[in-house]
Amino acid sequence: MANQAVDIITKVLEQSAKLVEEQVDAQLSKLNEMDEDDFDRLKEKRLEALKKAQKQKQEFLSKGHGEYREIPSEKDFFGEVKESKKVVCHFYRNSTFRCKIIDKHLAILAKKYVETKFIKLNAEKAPFLTERLHIKVLPTLALLIDGKTKDYVVGFSDLGNTDEFPTEMLEWRLGCAEIINYSGNLMEPPTLTQKPGTKFTKVEKKSIRGRGYDSDSDSGDD
Repeated sequence: MANQAVDIITKVLEQSAKLVEEQVDAQLSKLNEMDEDDFDRLKEKRLEALKKAQKQKQEFLSKGHGEYREIPSEKDFFGEVKESKKVVCHFYRNSTFRCKIIDKHLAILAKKYVETKFIKLNAEKAPFLTERLHIKVLPTLALLIDGKTKDYVVGFSDLGNTDEFPTEMLEWRLGCAEIINYSGNLMEPPTLTQKPGTKFTKVEKKSIRGRGYDSDSDSGDD
């Protein structure tokens, strides 16, 4: 019975190898049949695609993409969101140290994913938005596509519940929300390794203009 299973697996592998070989041969055959004019047309199409990609990148940069920026007020939020298809907005507070951790990672991702706009807004200056978007925990990332909020990253609960999470973890999480053109495997989040002795900071509660806000996600106590 075991030998029969091995034989079946061997045949499947041989068939798969043969199929791949046939596909490679077909591609090589096409290349061999191409004349100089075909190669010129191929180069021209490639050059045209590169020019189009460069033009689109310049359009993104002209709209404030490519860098992590702070916007001064909630009035500016609507204009920023309106002119860009994909937006990540970090609602923060200066006194919340975990917001500074998020800042560090978003500054890196903003340069890598130019197709998405990365901005931050002081929650204390945005009472209307925080009410409308039901933001009660800081930091919170609002992920918007075509002007509509598609998803939220609230605190660090989706990032391994640790202050030591790598940029790749947030990158993966944003990829899951399709807010960036993520090329990694969405089914496998980055491996999170926690240093020995790492402790979580105790959660505190403060208020913003009379409203109660959790300063961080409830990730544990010292």
